[in-house]
Amino acid sequence: MAGGAIQERDTRHLARYKPAASSRAHLLAAALMWTLVGAGLGSVGVVWVLEAGGARSLLFLAAGLALGVAKAAFVLRRTADRAIARIRARGDGRCLGGFFSWRTWLGVLFMIAAGRLLRSTSLPPEWLGLVYTAIGAALVTAASRFWRAWWLERT
Repeated sequence: MAGGAIQERDTRHLARYKPAASSRAHLLAAALMWTLVGAGLGSVGVVWVLEAGGARSLLFLAAGLALGVAKAAFVLRRTADRAIARIRARGDGRCLGGFFSWRTWLGVLFMIAAGRLLRSTSLPPEWLGLVYTAIGAALVTAASRFWRAWWLERT
């Protein structure tokens, strides 16, 4: 009996320090994350492609953008829609870091590791740039789903 009371008191104590936020704030956090990470990756990709120079640079940039828009349309759109539905279903007052599920956060860590591994390969910079441009374009394009959901939730 006493153990349960202590655990309940500890839970209440920790809840006081939880960075709780509205579902609209969660949508904003997700929109910002996808936009900023996408813009960062895309910028690095464009720089790598342009630094490689040559007539193929524009082709690599166009291919990266086209692949990114396609990935956003066929893959990330559904991922964003699931995350938006999850945020809305959880409602207000939830921990701000929970705007993505644990599974999604593990996917983020996997992608960070994959990016580090990719940069350690002997791939030419223009090919790395193409991949980074595509991923960046996909994230920025799909982030529009979060931005739209955030805008529609205004009071």
